[in-house]
Amino acid sequence: MREYINLECTKCGNRNYRTSKQTGGGAPKLKIKKYCRFCRAHTVHNEKKK
Repeated sequence: MREYINLECTKCGNRNYRTSKQTGGGAPKLKIKKYCRFCRAHTVHNEKKK
């Protein structure tokens, strides 16, 4: 089963992206470098629950 999560910018704290990931199995939290339109730069985005 898949679970929906939000990706939050580590620099400004805005939740810019929504994606899904596989549940169960003790999967580590996502850390993805994506573009933040508020910072106008590519920053690391961490997984946050709704």
